[in-house]
Amino acid sequence: MKKLNRSVNLTSAIAISIGGMLGSGIFVLPGIAAAKTGSSIWLAYLLAAVCILPAALSKSELATAMPSSGGTYVYIERTFGPIFGTIAGIGLWLSLLLKSSFALVGFGAYLTVLVSIDEGFTKYAALFFLLVILGLNIVGIKKVGKVQIVIVTISLISLAAILIFGLPNINKDYLQPVFTDGNIGLISTVAFVYISYAGVTKIAAIAGEIKNPSVNLPRAMMLSLVIMSAIYVSVAFVLVGNIPMTDLGSDIKPIYTISNILGGTYIGYAAAIVGVITLVSMANSGVLAASRFPFAMAIDKLLPEFMSRIHSKYLTPVVTIVMTCLVMALVILFLDVEKIAKLASAFMVMMFISVNACVIILRETATQWYNPPYKSPFYPFIQLFGIVSGIILLILLGLVPLLAILIITIIGFLIYLKYGKKALRTGVLRKYGHRPALYLLYKKKNRRKARLTGDIVINSKFLDGEILDDAGVVVPLLGNEKSPEMLVEIGAALNTKEKLQVANIIEVPNQTFLEAVVDENPKVTALARRFSRLAKSNRINVDFESVVTHNISDTIYELSDQTHCDWLVFGWNGRARTGILINNPIGWLMTHINSNFALFKDNGVRYIGKVLIALTPGKNDKKFIEVADRISQFYGASFSFLRVVSEEISETDYNDLEQTSNALISGSIAESDLRIIKSNDSIETISNLSASYDLLILGSPKKDSWINVLFGSGKDKFTEKSACSVLRLTIKND
Repeated sequence: MKKLNRSVNLTSAIAISIGGMLGSGIFVLPGIAAAKTGSSIWLAYLLAAVCILPAALSKSELATAMPSSGGTYVYIERTFGPIFGTIAGIGLWLSLLLKSSFALVGFGAYLTVLVSIDEGFTKYAALFFLLVILGLNIVGIKKVGKVQIVIVTISLISLAAILIFGLPNINKDYLQPVFTDGNIGLISTVAFVYISYAGVTKIAAIAGEIKNPSVNLPRAMMLSLVIMSAIYVSVAFVLVGNIPMTDLGSDIKPIYTISNILGGTYIGYAAAIVGVITLVSMANSGVLAASRFPFAMAIDKLLPEFMSRIHSKYLTPVVTIVMTCLVMALVILFLDVEKIAKLASAFMVMMFISVNACVIILRETATQWYNPPYKSPFYPFIQLFGIVSGIILLILLGLVPLLAILIITIIGFLIYLKYGKKALRTGVLRKYGHRPALYLLYKKKNRRKARLTGDIVINSKFLDGEILDDAGVVVPLLGNEKSPEMLVEIGAALNTKEKLQVANIIEVPNQTFLEAVVDENPKVTALARRFSRLAKSNRINVDFESVVTHNISDTIYELSDQTHCDWLVFGWNGRARTGILINNPIGWLMTHINSNFALFKDNGVRYIGKVLIALTPGKNDKKFIEVADRISQFYGASFSFLRVVSEEISETDYNDLEQTSNALISGSIAESDLRIIKSNDSIETISNLSASYDLLILGSPKKDSWINVLFGSGKDKFTEKSACSVLRLTIKND
């Protein structure tokens, strides 16, 4: 398959991103926004940039993980599933066509400066140029990208000239009042101008064509956001400082007005020409982008098939282009400029909330195929800020935009029921979502066991392609293990049966055919050779298979069920908790599988001679000691049984604990001893002791703070500070 040529450098990427933002946000919106908050409009633009920053960072991460997948619609569809993909596709389509409609309304206002037509006919002028744009999009002339760069350059030069001549002429009297409606007016204006920055993430749609996307894509988004926020803030300040608020508040061609004031009639005409060209170009590119969303949805079987038709000669999606322009015409005719801007902002805010949620879900579920080269900083706080601030902005936009979002959600759900219900894809959240999230977002269904011959493919090129049905231990390899051999050794140490099953599991998105990943995998060949050598040298019975799957949890669940194993042994990164709302595959399995669990944190220790088992008193203490004894026998090691007690413990309780603990290790075969240490800092105590041991064995981790409980993002402090390798054991009650 041919790949896209990565020919877009950083400079070009910044130009494209700026081009996506430059238009109605500065040529039309400032006057209407100033009427809502006063001269503090510049602050509203600045706060809007801060609010959109999380979405830019999140989309940078998503785009580097899926650099050729096609944008926000696909990110949401892969994360939340076809239902939300359908709703998101419609929301994105509407947000772009509304923004383009807004640009054409502004274009009509600038046109009245150049052509003697009544303001009442500006809508019809906008409709005429919409018809021209329809024809251009069908024949594909918009593909001449150099024209867009020229237009952006002219616009930036014009705005720079306004700043140079406008800043010295600021009238301080015009800057009062700063706030016409207090803090609420300011924040609602932030929501209103939010749409001005929507184009910052458009560059992600061509991530597959950017050179070194893991570096250049985030840089392009951040630099273009900084540049455009500086332009918006400074130009807005110049506007309110040079135009009386009584005039600016109802002006939808403010760039013409300020140019006329500063430079006279002919400079005003020049600014009007720039406004006309910029806004038409923006509307044209908006139609180009918007029409692709229903087209992509039709290809994915989420909309009627006829919408996926392309023109036989021009190879453009003619049906969705016509449909997009038709809806834009209705918007221009029947909605006023303020309602168009509010609706466009509302839909874009909703999409950016979803983008931030996508990053949290994809990271927390630890889905195997999600491996972005660039990761958003300050995770998950930056994403949580984006979600919370987005919800606040949606509320402040008013009732009508909220009702519109609700209606679109209902329509999207009905469309999914009609056309998309047969879609075979499922979102990551549906696969690995924890119960409360699934109750909120999906109708709860009982998980059906997957047949190994159906939902996974076993690589049988050089393996026997059969999963054992009598293995005592199953070791799933997920690709992030430091030493697969060490993990298999731990599995062998835990095993009380003859055989051990090792399964290298490769998870791919639902959109990828499993068979396409099976062949020509040298890593699998290398693992098979290494485990064969390990089995011979350690005299253990290891069966190794490689499987490709769409769902790790279901596959491991079936492996556990088919093998009737006693233990599942996983490599572990030290995460202590699973979240309430979302879960990673290991977290889901820990709550659904009846076998015991062993999570091994490999800290590089290769020879185990001394084992430390640290337990708080519990009903499974005897079983834990038996496991520690078995592991010590396997390695020919000794083990120490550690109890950390409060410094204020009474002598009677201390003696009782010592007696019961000695009784627990009295039947051990391996050499063992008891250590009871008085300390009020168990983490520090165990950390210091771990330096004298090779393996630390702990019980199941416990949940604590509400953030960790909700999102499972905490680290196990015992494991994090341990100087040796750690084995976390979860023993199911009989």
